[in-house]
Amino acid sequence: MTDKIDLPRRGFLGTAALSLAAAQLGLMQSAHAQSNLPKAAPVPSTTPGTHTSLGPIKQIQAGALNVGYAEAGPADGPVALLLHGWPYDIYSFADVAPLLAARGYRVIMPFLRGFGTTTFLSADTPRNGEPAALAVDAIALLDALKIKTAVVAGYDWGGRTADILAALWPERCRGLVAVSGYLIGSQAAGKQPLPPEAELQWWYQFYFATERGRLGYEKYTHQFAKLIWQLASPKWKFDDATFDRSAAAFDNRDHVAITIHNYRWRMGLAEGEAKYDDIEKRLAVGPTIGVPTITMEGDANGAPHPAPSAYRSKYTGKYEHRDIGGGVGHNLAQEAPAAFAQAVLDVDKWGGK
Repeated sequence: MTDKIDLPRRGFLGTAALSLAAAQLGLMQSAHAQSNLPKAAPVPSTTPGTHTSLGPIKQIQAGALNVGYAEAGPADGPVALLLHGWPYDIYSFADVAPLLAARGYRVIMPFLRGFGTTTFLSADTPRNGEPAALAVDAIALLDALKIKTAVVAGYDWGGRTADILAALWPERCRGLVAVSGYLIGSQAAGKQPLPPEAELQWWYQFYFATERGRLGYEKYTHQFAKLIWQLASPKWKFDDATFDRSAAAFDNRDHVAITIHNYRWRMGLAEGEAKYDDIEKRLAVGPTIGVPTITMEGDANGAPHPAPSAYRSKYTGKYEHRDIGGGVGHNLAQEAPAAFAQAVLDVDKWGGK
């Protein structure tokens, strides 16, 4: 698959060296940084896959959902809200969370709607996967947990949600870590055709647009997800146990409906909910983000993503981009946990928190 295609409309948009990381993960290849930005003390070397447990899963009513989430670190620490993507889950952060907790952070890792133990409070609520709904879910969770501000960090669907929070609710975000950069898009942009070689990478989006695709994903959910893992991270040698821990989250009864709606909505093939229309209109203009931000990209990301220069202008505050080497793919937090944790610590330091 082509590693870099400029796809701002479909959602996978997409260094100063960290002293620990070069030896540990072969990580930092380059940076595009403001030279006066401080760095936190380096996190310890951590081999990806070291931690295989997140501890007990908690539940809390937040907005339309009963949200399942894992938590690490002291209850009174500064908060890091870590948001996973599709088709992944909160185990992406199993190695990140201990690194942040050791620095005194309260780490919150929720299952997105349609994943894990997160369920809808009402059977009548539309199983809506549009970006605005996911962002409102995150704000509702912060409110339910009585969290005023957090460093928000994520990748894939979680990266898009983190971008939206930073753009529309900057008062809730002390900083942003966004894998693959600026992921905010719109239905109008999603209808525009791309060159054939670019469209090829979106084969599953076209598949999901059909009833055959919905039925196929419903029947072969785990097999489908494993294929996406392999294509999006071609150099990540995950084992069956690692995949199976996350795959359990796809057994959520709403997972297929949320997934199909998300991709159909992006192409203008499914309606959203009217209550989110104002948010989607604000997002459709491509709002800039002024909170302190670090964007990141793995050198072996097999999912569609642009060069960092394509989204640099969207970040108007303190900013740095980090390229992560060593064969790191789309699931950057799980494949390069030290680099991801370091970015959270560094971006929070910029705000003096």
